[in-house]
Amino acid sequence: MLRRLASTLGSAAARSRAGPSPATMAQTRSVGGLMVHRDTADNNDQLAWEFSQDNMPLVRTIMERYPPNYKRSAMIPLLDVAQQQNEGYLTVQVMNKVAEMLEVAPIRVYEVATFYSMFNRSKMGKYHVMVCGTTPCMLRGARDIEAALSEHLGVKKFENTPDGMFTLGEMECMGSCVNAPMIAVADYSDGVKGYSYNYYEDLTPTDAVAVVKALKAGEKPRVGSQTRDKAEPITGQTTLMSEPTGPYCRDLAAVKAAVEAAAAAAAAAAA
Repeated sequence: MLRRLASTLGSAAARSRAGPSPATMAQTRSVGGLMVHRDTADNNDQLAWEFSQDNMPLVRTIMERYPPNYKRSAMIPLLDVAQQQNEGYLTVQVMNKVAEMLEVAPIRVYEVATFYSMFNRSKMGKYHVMVCGTTPCMLRGARDIEAALSEHLGVKKFENTPDGMFTLGEMECMGSCVNAPMIAVADYSDGVKGYSYNYYEDLTPTDAVAVVKALKAGEKPRVGSQTRDKAEPITGQTTLMSEPTGPYCRDLAAVKAAVEAAAAAAAAAAA
C-alpha cells in the first residue's frame, strides 16, 4: 500500500512539474460551476487591464483602509470593483492587475476569485438573475420561479440569453427566508457607478417574469417584497403597532453627582 501511495504521489508531482502556468490553469468559475481556464482572445495573461480613471478614487479609498503590510486585505473589495467595471466577470488579466497592485503572486488572487461564488469567471449578461434554491424558498415554489424564468428567457440555468441581457443563475440562502421565494439581481449594465444588487421577494412565477421584463425595458421594478411593506405576516402586522418606548437609561449625571458627594463626605469625615 505504501509503495502504491508513493508511486501515486510521485506521478502527481511529475504532472505538476510538467503542467502549464498558473494563469493557464486558473480555474474558471462560471455561473454553473468550476472548469479549467482556457485562454481566449479577450481572456488571457498576455493582455493588460487597468482600472478606469473614474474608478481609481474608489480603488485608492479601499487600499487606504489597510496598512501597507496588510494591503492584501483589500483583495476582495478590489475584485468586486474590478468585476463591476469589467461587465460582471473576472478575466485573467483583471486578476493579474489586482495581484500587481497588492504585490502578491497572481495565484493568490486566482484562489480567491475561484473560491467565492460572488465572483464570476465567465461572461455574464447585463443582469445576473439568481434564484434562491435553499429549503424555505424551495418549499415556497423556487422551482416554479426558476422554470418560469427559464421558459421566458429561453435559457437553462447557468446560461446567458443570446442578446447578452440576462444570465440565469442560482444562489444559496440569501437571508430573506420570511419573504420566500425570492431572487437577487446583480445589475452590471452601467459599470461601477450604476451597479446594484437587489432582492425581489414574495414572488409568484408571474411576478418573477414581470421583474425581468421591467429590467429589459429599462424600468426599475419594485425592490423587496412584491406584496408586503416589510416582513410582517401575510395577514398584516401584529407587533410594534405603536411607537416603541426608548430603552431605559439611568440619569448618569445624577449618579455622578451622588458619587462625588459621597466621596466628598468620606473625605470630610476622614479629616
